[in-house]
Amino acid sequence: MERESADLVQPLWRALVVFRVITFGFACLGVWTRWDGIVHRDGALVQLGLIGVWTVVSSVGYSRRWGRRNTRLAVVDLVVTIGCMYATLLAQPLIDIRGGASVLTSVWAAGPVLALAISRGRDGGLLGAVAISLALLSLRGVDSAAKILSNVQLLLVSGLVVGYAASTMRRAGDRLREAIAAESATAERLRLSRSIHDGVLQVLAQVQRRGNAIGGEAVELARLAAEQEVALRTLMSSRPVVADGNLVDLCASLLPLATTRAEVSAPAEQVLLPTDTASELVAAVREALSNVQKHAGASARAWVAIEDLGDAVLVSVRDDGVGTSEARLEQARADGHLGVSQSIRGRIADLGGTVAVRTAPDEGTEWEFKVSKA
Repeated sequence: MERESADLVQPLWRALVVFRVITFGFACLGVWTRWDGIVHRDGALVQLGLIGVWTVVSSVGYSRRWGRRNTRLAVVDLVVTIGCMYATLLAQPLIDIRGGASVLTSVWAAGPVLALAISRGRDGGLLGAVAISLALLSLRGVDSAAKILSNVQLLLVSGLVVGYAASTMRRAGDRLREAIAAESATAERLRLSRSIHDGVLQVLAQVQRRGNAIGGEAVELARLAAEQEVALRTLMSSRPVVADGNLVDLCASLLPLATTRAEVSAPAEQVLLPTDTASELVAAVREALSNVQKHAGASARAWVAIEDLGDAVLVSVRDDGVGTSEARLEQARADGHLGVSQSIRGRIADLGGTVAVRTAPDEGTEWEFKVSKA
């Protein structure tokens, strides 16, 4: 029911039902005004009966989900409508039709064109318009092609316009459902965050403070409580990674890297990157944080900052550890320690980006990774 309520194409189906009913009235009026010129009047009444029955059947179908969820009814509608067009032969000889007598279905025959346009978009509308136009041309004859050109143009334009409108509305409906789902998820996350903040986080903070105050073995318990507090806060502030098609939110991928020794700062808005680019950039940041843990010292802290430059993204990883020198970095690469040269510089270079590093003994280390969004 929720999917049906968010289906923006429903008004088009309702309009099609109204169109079918009104145009059936036009067909009846056309028969009445041409009554004296109809050769076989019983045949005309039979044709109107067929049109009326199918108008009811198709209208009921297009008013129900089973008639709208695929193109089967629209295709059957196309076949039946063409059959009703040829049923004009029950009322008028073919020679009279080609001589100028009206095809009694009139504008009612445009129904399946609109149905296919709504169901399958532009291509469906064009298919229906071509099929009805060919049926009309076969009844009227090639010599009358110029006379029915305006009808053919109207059918083609209707199929194109309605098909484009239906496709646009369907995409808008999908985005609306995604927005509703995201809003619901955000509301639920906020509710859980309040509950966690009022309970679990306060308890963990209290354990951390008391453990550090008591000392001894309680310090380890305080450390574990601090780690869990950071993990819960990171979970509470997380957001969906997948954004649109092949793009992902870099911030959502980097925020989970926060620990008791590493903070991650991200802008409020999404920073969208191709999936491959984001994964390689995240891997480089992981390696930089791993180096902090291994080489910067037991008490060193790290900070990760994400900056959106418009056409590029700048990610910095800074620590307050023991630092090193450019010479030692080069020596490490020469000795076969490939973490910096391949896991960091190599990844960013493969993305067409740039890497800058600033470090000195006792002054910490700062990495800057800059990659294009394209």
